[in-house]
Amino acid sequence: MTVFAPDSLELNRKLPLWYQVSQSLRASILGRAPDAPLRLPTEEQLARHYGVSVLTMRQALKELETEGLISRYRRRGTFIAAHAHRERTVRLLGSVDTIVAQQSGEETELLAHGPGAVPAELAEHFPGVEETMTYRRLRRDPASREPTNWAENLLHPEVAALVDPADLVRGWPMTKVLRDGACVRISRITDTVQARLADPETARLLDVPLLSPILHYTGVTYDHRGRVVDVARIHYRGDRFSLSLTVDAAVD
Repeated sequence: MTVFAPDSLELNRKLPLWYQVSQSLRASILGRAPDAPLRLPTEEQLARHYGVSVLTMRQALKELETEGLISRYRRRGTFIAAHAHRERTVRLLGSVDTIVAQQSGEETELLAHGPGAVPAELAEHFPGVEETMTYRRLRRDPASREPTNWAENLLHPEVAALVDPADLVRGWPMTKVLRDGACVRISRITDTVQARLADPETARLLDVPLLSPILHYTGVTYDHRGRVVDVARIHYRGDRFSLSLTVDAAVD
């Protein structure tokens, strides 16, 4: 039987390995082609692929099984769930693959794109820049067709020139577009999540009542020179998303 081939991963030794592996595999699963096989390689094969121990791989797979993305059967193997449970959590742990995984697998509609003046509240991120290229996209759950979030990305003009709009139309998260499409060397992303009430535009796009609870995420992406290349503002439906923050503590 043909098995699903996950993306490769460059591990960050400062973060839990099982978490990085689970998020990378999660992004691969949710972003797979419709005709991709559902069977995953064995634990041993996946461990070799990611360069981790079998125990680490087993912990990563357990995380995905708990989420409902995979099912594991004794003697038969591990399979991607055909209709994976899609309750989503906005996770903050410091991995670029985590950011990619947040929106992977959702249907994406490009609402609008074009140059625009830098908003006053974001001017500090774009010193000396008068206009950014702005992309606005709406994401839907592919099973229910229900809108889940809408995103606005403001890109530095020099970086926007490297972006292939086809990558956005096919649903890649902007972080993946920048990293894998435009080959931007991302050094860090700072995240802020606030609880807000849906304004008229958000209520209309997400099909929720006005003043409904919304998780408002702001992500500022820096390249290897410390320059801000993208500011993402994402509006998540409060009834479909929760916030999870993990902090590791050193154990003596």
